[in-house]
Amino acid sequence: MGITTKMIPTEDASARKREIEEKLKQEQETLSFIRENLEKSDQLTKGMVSILSSFESRLMQLENSIIPVHKQTENLQRLQENVDKTLSCMDHVISYYHVAKDTDRIIREGPTGRLDEYLACIAKIQKAVEYFQDNNPDSPELNTVKARFEKGKELLEAEFRSLLTRYSKPVPPILILDAISVDDELEVPEEVVLEHLPEAVLQDIICIAGWLVEYGRNQDFMNVYFQIRSNQLDRSIKGLKDHFRKNSASSGVLYSPAVQTKRKDTPTKKAPRRPVYIPGTIRKAQNLLKQYSQHGLDGKKGGSNLNPLEGYDHDPRVKHHSDALTEKHGAAAGKDDVLDIEIDSYIHCISAFVKLAQSEYALLTEIIPEHHQKKTFDSLIQEALDNLMLEGENIVSAARRAIMRHDYSAVLTIFPILKHLKMTKPEFDATLQGTAASTKNKLPTLITSMETIGAKALEEFADSIKNDPDKEYNMPKDGTVHELTSNAILFLQQLLDFHETAGAMLASQETSSSGGGSTSEFNKRLLSTYICKVLGNLQLNLLSKSKVYEDSALSAIFLHNNYNYILKSLEKSDLIQLVTVTQKKAESQYRELIEQQMQMYQRSWVKVTEHLTDRNMPVGLPGAKLKDKERQVIKDKFKGFNDGLEELCKIQKGWAIPDKQQRDFIRQAQKKVVSDAYRVFLHRCANISFTKNPEKYHKYRPEEVEDMIEKLFDTSA
Repeated sequence: MGITTKMIPTEDASARKREIEEKLKQEQETLSFIRENLEKSDQLTKGMVSILSSFESRLMQLENSIIPVHKQTENLQRLQENVDKTLSCMDHVISYYHVAKDTDRIIREGPTGRLDEYLACIAKIQKAVEYFQDNNPDSPELNTVKARFEKGKELLEAEFRSLLTRYSKPVPPILILDAISVDDELEVPEEVVLEHLPEAVLQDIICIAGWLVEYGRNQDFMNVYFQIRSNQLDRSIKGLKDHFRKNSASSGVLYSPAVQTKRKDTPTKKAPRRPVYIPGTIRKAQNLLKQYSQHGLDGKKGGSNLNPLEGYDHDPRVKHHSDALTEKHGAAAGKDDVLDIEIDSYIHCISAFVKLAQSEYALLTEIIPEHHQKKTFDSLIQEALDNLMLEGENIVSAARRAIMRHDYSAVLTIFPILKHLKMTKPEFDATLQGTAASTKNKLPTLITSMETIGAKALEEFADSIKNDPDKEYNMPKDGTVHELTSNAILFLQQLLDFHETAGAMLASQETSSSGGGSTSEFNKRLLSTYICKVLGNLQLNLLSKSKVYEDSALSAIFLHNNYNYILKSLEKSDLIQLVTVTQKKAESQYRELIEQQMQMYQRSWVKVTEHLTDRNMPVGLPGAKLKDKERQVIKDKFKGFNDGLEELCKIQKGWAIPDKQQRDFIRQAQKKVVSDAYRVFLHRCANISFTKNPEKYHKYRPEEVEDMIEKLFDTSA
């Protein structure tokens, strides 16, 4: 065991030694290889150094040979460039001396049809002018090119005027009507574009205007522009007016930006964004009111000039008055239609002016420099605006003269125009924004004038209702509705159509509008107060007129008819709603007045029914023989009843109650009172022998009495 343990380390050491010796041998071989390579590298390095040294030497020789040649070449190139530049400058300078000759033909022939080429020639001339001014200001060539430049500028200005004049045309009336109207069936209205100039022409005009501003130093073209476009604007509006007159007169069709077919604005197929006038309706009212204020009824007494309300029959007398009225005014119908067209045309022209002015401003902004746009626009619209305002003032003057003649219907002409002016004013103001104060104030001034004259007409009309004289020849013989009543109601119904305008008229004359609430509410209360004033004046006047009748029953029928007509008119036209703003019990008060007059009328039958009472009636047994005096009492009662019945029926048959409902009611009430009393009287006398000829006194059966009363207020019976 001990020997084995000692031998193992000896074998390991021997192996280890052999391993080390092998590694040493390998390292020695590697070292020898490295040494050999180092020696080869040194040799290569020495060879490379030798080559580089030789190359450097040759480069130095080359540099010494090339640099002088390079310097000579550079000098030659610089000389060549200087020569080229000199030649180019000479050519450039020489070209300025030939500009006048080269551009002579094009400048002489003008820019028409070749604006770009013409402007290029002008640019050459302009550069020549600048050159001679800077380098040779005393040369004759400077004067030549200056003259050529001025000639070119004049021809450009002439082309600007020519293009505007040649292609600026009035806007066709139909296109204007389309532009100021809107199709209600479209949720988003289709905008109508007014094209004043063809696109190619517009671009040429814009180009010329830009050149004149930038290079021509000329602002005269702006005056040319506004003069030409102002003339076209005015011609467009006049063309619309002429077209409107011709077509409306020939076809009878009138439509307005303010058309309304009901109390509230209800547009037709093409109704404007805003406008309030039914041609013919105002004129009808004016005809009736003029007839009243100037001529009375021309001998035709009584009768209402208004169309019958619902429930009113055409009484023969009423029909007679209506026919007379139609015959009288038939000759004037053509003139009235012309005035209708004038009013409607003016309303259209106001809307057309706003639309055309907006379109003109849009065109102007493309042509005129920004800082001159407002001033040029102000000048452009003056002629057309002044003509419209003058026409409006003429309407005011005509209304003023009419009012001086006590023709208060003139205010009805102002209503639709004033309403449209006020509705258009916000857009009008927006369109004229930036113009002179005198321009912007023209419309408000016209509106103020119309409100002032309108308010005056309203007040004087109210006074005329109060002070209308009680002329016997002007009173309706049949007790029907007085023309004063029908005219007053007709006038008030027109106020209802324009209640906001009328309220503003009255408010414009108030020193303080501290009525509380909104302005609209205040105006409404003022108009309600005015209507109540007119109705109050009318009631007082009717009461006074009723005293002209000698027969108190006819007086009661007259008042009954008028009060009933007023009430029915108020209810049917919704005037009652305006009246009750300040007079809550107006409706019940009129009903009380009507009832009072019915009772007054019924008293006329007392002189008939008093003969049927028991007063002085003989008292005795049936079949008993009466004294002569007692028989005479019964005879007198029969005779008094018969004569009174016949007389009243004969008289009252000629009276009129146009309202069928009221007429039937009064007849039924009277039949009941009289026939009941008559039946009681006949029953009382049935068994009394008071005469040998009873048929002489007992002339009518109760049914016949009722038939006679049924024929009251009926001339055809």
